[in-house]
Amino acid sequence: MTSLLHHLRDRLQTQLLTLLPAPTPTYPTINSMGQPESGVSAETIQAVMEWLFASLINAGYYGRSHLYWLHTKVEPAQNRALQHCYRRKEPVLGYRCGDRMPAPPSGYYWRLMPEHTSMQIYQLEVKDDA
Repeated sequence: MTSLLHHLRDRLQTQLLTLLPAPTPTYPTINSMGQPESGVSAETIQAVMEWLFASLINAGYYGRSHLYWLHTKVEPAQNRALQHCYRRKEPVLGYRCGDRMPAPPSGYYWRLMPEHTSMQIYQLEVKDDA
């Protein structure tokens, strides 16, 4: 009987916790993808991450964002991940590791962020066909 009561208590606690609002983050988080394979120097990576973190704070954004270190070709699975992040209203950025930016997912484009001195950071945007 005691194990049944413990089980019921645990289930009730779990259900009640899901009803509580999630805590508001106090700082942005950056999910970095493809960094080890990028071939970009540690100094450049640190400078880009610091710039992005400061930019997000300056914009008042304290949620999750995504930074992809992009080469000449983006795999279909990576395109789906980019779209998924964008649909969740999370900023998706790309750092151009090669001499040109890879093709964006269908229906999207890469917008250059001229605020960064390297001219290699882009933000994923939806094409406006209007």
